[in-house]
Amino acid sequence: MERAELEKIIREKLKEIMENSSEQSVSEKKDNSFMVEASGRHVHLSKKHLEFLFGKGYELTKVKDLSQPNQYAAKERVRVIGPRGEFSNVVILGPCRDFTQVELSLTDCRDIGVKGVIRESGDIKGTPGILIGVGDKYLQLDEGVIVAKRHIHMTPEDARRLNVKDKEIVKVKINSERPVIFDDVLVRVKDSFRLAMHIDYDEANAAGYVSGVTGTIIKE
Repeated sequence: MERAELEKIIREKLKEIMENSSEQSVSEKKDNSFMVEASGRHVHLSKKHLEFLFGKGYELTKVKDLSQPNQYAAKERVRVIGPRGEFSNVVILGPCRDFTQVELSLTDCRDIGVKGVIRESGDIKGTPGILIGVGDKYLQLDEGVIVAKRHIHMTPEDARRLNVKDKEIVKVKINSERPVIFDDVLVRVKDSFRLAMHIDYDEANAAGYVSGVTGTIIKE
């Protein structure tokens, strides 16, 4: 093959690659899918309760940043104790909040004998209580155990692009090898959020969840 002919073939191939890349880029910009994250059982502690369990002036030790800005998993662990059983080594998420909240799945609640009440995070009035233990310290909560309502975090810009609003309830298709459509998904909009959907492991297992799975809002 002549050199000129070879160079022509190479140029044509390069042009084809560039055109395909450009088309893919346009497609990606039009893609309204978002990251889906599976959330395991965890605890949010108030400053008062943190100091009760770990000592006055105690500060959480950050070990891993979470997807939402300024949120992290701490090194410290607790026991969550119900009437019929308990979970040890339950992670604490920081920073401290104004109130203590324990987030479990419906399966978790059944396993330790606690009523599973589905609530938006922060809505703990009238929810079951539970015992939290660290060493020989035990904290009795009168309320605060929730099964987190599945939800999507997003910024106002994301909300405009996805044509939804704060507190709206939507359907989301999970784009996995075992796809499902979740109804009753809460949209949460705030400047400090990062776009991501949160589900618990009951929901994740039903959808064949693996890391990297995305979701898409279904408009009827």
